[in-house]
Amino acid sequence: MANMSNDNLLLKEIKVGLQFYSDIIPVGRLATLDGYIFFEYEQEFIQSNLEISPFKLPLEPGLIRFNNSIFEGLAGVFNDSLPDGWGRLLFDRFMRNQSINPERLTPLDRLAHVGKTGLGALVYEPDYPLDIASEKELNLDQLFNHTQDILFGQTSEVIKELMTLNGSSAGARPKALIGLNVEKDQIIAGKDNLPNGFEHWLVKFSNSTDGFDAGAIEYVYGLMAKKAGLDMMPIHLFYSKHSAGFFATQRFDRQANKKWHMHSAGGLLHSNFRFPSLDYEDLISLTHALTQDVREVEKMYRLAIFNVMAHNRDDHAKNFSFLMDDKGEWKLSPAYDLTFSSGPRGHLSTMVLGEGQNPSLKHLFKLGEIAGLEKTKVKEIINQTETALQEWERLANEFGVSKPLIPLVRKSMLI
Repeated sequence: MANMSNDNLLLKEIKVGLQFYSDIIPVGRLATLDGYIFFEYEQEFIQSNLEISPFKLPLEPGLIRFNNSIFEGLAGVFNDSLPDGWGRLLFDRFMRNQSINPERLTPLDRLAHVGKTGLGALVYEPDYPLDIASEKELNLDQLFNHTQDILFGQTSEVIKELMTLNGSSAGARPKALIGLNVEKDQIIAGKDNLPNGFEHWLVKFSNSTDGFDAGAIEYVYGLMAKKAGLDMMPIHLFYSKHSAGFFATQRFDRQANKKWHMHSAGGLLHSNFRFPSLDYEDLISLTHALTQDVREVEKMYRLAIFNVMAHNRDDHAKNFSFLMDDKGEWKLSPAYDLTFSSGPRGHLSTMVLGEGQNPSLKHLFKLGEIAGLEKTKVKEIINQTETALQEWERLANEFGVSKPLIPLVRKSMLI
């Protein structure tokens, strides 16, 4: 990492670009003035018709300023580039180790740390990279031990390595961006461009509140989601000496070294996921408005059905994302972060037609009608999901989920 001392803190300006391939397309500039953050598009980019955030950051000339009450004054699309949870913990801990108070850092300072290696296709300059050998082989059990040291407050000499492996991934659970070979027996750091024969994957570790089987539960949910017809990236459960396994999934924002621009529903709508306020009706409308494609609307509806019936109540605004290619075409991203969760105070994070505690099949059928789907299609999706969820007990036993938890999860499902 470039020596980020107190002398080069508090950046006043940062450049934003898009990097789908090797070349960077200049997008605009972010700047701070009088406690506010301003953004201005490059004139040439306005002519490109690449809408990086069509609802909250339309392609218009002139300065744009957002309220400091949400995303610390950033537009949602740039806030999506910043890590939260585990990633923010790591970065703040690293800054303190450098005798820098993280409370002094502005969102622009944090974006400079993301630089050219964040999730999606947005890049930022100046860039403060971390100097970690990208082709170094990794041991997942060893990485897990290091994450536990950090979670329980111990100073770790490998915090720099954990930071670069986390990238800008979000969420409370520790994560590592890895490169994985086809045989799945060689793992290297995978935030940057990868050598031939490797693919971009993300692996998760348990946090301080997870059980030993958190990875296995998410893996089983992924298998059921695939059977339910959800669009999912390939998944894998790595062997672990410390748990029932580490859950991993191939990244959907990378194909070889091509990138997609990624934007969460929360960022698109300027909805803070920490204060749940969305309804699946909102997400259906958003999908239609952004993609203009009934097939993508059906994918969102199918995801809503799975989350509700499988009791995944951590279905907040950052757990739904959209992808834009270099032609400006949008689609719903593959589903992710699917697992058993009781949500905030036992409620869904995203309601179903105003119901957050006890949504019923009646709500789901009505949501399908609002989505514009035929009744036969709605019934088919619900039946397919129910059939997939019937596999829970068999798969949970096969992959080492805690015996007492298996009937609890089954009882919580809407089947």
